[in-house]
Amino acid sequence: MIRGKVFKYGANVDTDAIIPARYLNVSEPSELAKHCMEDIDLDFVGKASKGDIIVATTNFGCGSSREHAPISIKAAGVSAVVAKSFARIFFRNAINIGLPLLESPETVDNTDAGDILQIELEMGVINNITKGQTFKATPYPRFMSEIISSGGMVEYTRKRLAERST
Repeated sequence: MIRGKVFKYGANVDTDAIIPARYLNVSEPSELAKHCMEDIDLDFVGKASKGDIIVATTNFGCGSSREHAPISIKAAGVSAVVAKSFARIFFRNAINIGLPLLESPETVDNTDAGDILQIELEMGVINNITKGQTFKATPYPRFMSEIISSGGMVEYTRKRLAERST
């Protein structure tokens, strides 16, 4: 179960907006987190708390295929991103590190910054606690749920290899 406060953004939030290119020489997630979203929301890192949720309109994560973008979001404490659509390479990079992304146009259209969302990933159910509304997102296939719940592809692979060796 995921529960957090909403930070809402518009369309075409690209990877340079998520983590500016001037920080691409940094690889430590905690350092990347300090600069997450700073070019479009200077106060994001100071206002965001562990578990909060980003909501955006269309094409979130467009631009380059850099993995720094979803890493910075996850390291900043964001527990999920909900959008109408995602750039596909960003989507895959996020799943690879265990950051849940959900496509739900209805949620986006009916959610404001500051609302509290509660997400049940396995069911694909998103509850806007603030407004008392419930929305649907497409649930992940089982193998993708396992990747996310494992914390990403590396941990998922370690787990699978350990299971095979016993």
